[in-house]
Amino acid sequence: MTARILDGKAIAAALRARLAERVAALPYSPGLRVVRVGEDPASGVYVRNKDKAAKAAGYDSATIHLPAETTEAELLATIATLNADPVVDGILVQLPLPPRIRTEAAIAAVDPAKDVDGFHPLNAGRLAAGQPGLVPCTPRGVMHILAEAGVVLRGARAVVLGRSQIVGRPMAQLLLGADCTVTIAHSRTRDLPGECRRADILVAAVGRPEMVRADWVAPGVVVIDVGINRLPDGRLVGDVAFGEVAAVAGAITPVPGGVGPMTIACLLQNTLEAAIARRGAA
Repeated sequence: MTARILDGKAIAAALRARLAERVAALPYSPGLRVVRVGEDPASGVYVRNKDKAAKAAGYDSATIHLPAETTEAELLATIATLNADPVVDGILVQLPLPPRIRTEAAIAAVDPAKDVDGFHPLNAGRLAAGQPGLVPCTPRGVMHILAEAGVVLRGARAVVLGRSQIVGRPMAQLLLGADCTVTIAHSRTRDLPGECRRADILVAAVGRPEMVRADWVAPGVVVIDVGINRLPDGRLVGDVAFGEVAAVAGAITPVPGGVGPMTIACLLQNTLEAAIARRGAA
């Protein structure tokens, strides 16, 4: 069996085009501000890609780059200013932050109505309760890929490999809300390969390069690889051993070009929805 490749790059491009059409019809440009602290190289690349995609879609986008020595109080003051700015609809605090700054304090400081990352405790609680709110971008992107691929979710057995607040837990909530039977597996799970083999849909978000092997998956499974890991030789790989798993799976996302582009596209979607909620559509 050769798996169908789920082209997140193409799906994201189509979503960004639809968002650009909606933005062009608005009497304002949705305002997105990314706050970056320090010089983390990976963050720099990611932030530039976000800014480029946002501006191409007609958003009012800018990055506020604070020096590495910024204190927690200074960062919180910057966030407070953005919370109060009427032209700012979405605020994203780029992670990771320097060790001296508490991540949870920065996330909690963002106005939940402008929390386009979907990480604020209020938005996390709304998701857990099945109520509308801003949803983390990567899990939302995964759901979009599954929908575009025509994957039937109702009644499917979904296994989420990883339990982070950013991907694993919200991913499980979204799948549960779509009527999947959901298992969250992690490093302490007994017989981890066996749990993964039970999945109709496997979402790998554990941050370990090529951890999921061919004998971890059942024939025909839909595999969504959220991981992105750089090997010593410079190659980017996911949490799934793509070549061997693709020979067993029914469908699979590549790395790169799978979930990553969807994360940025769904950030723009969240920002547009936050803008319309605050300012209206006309």
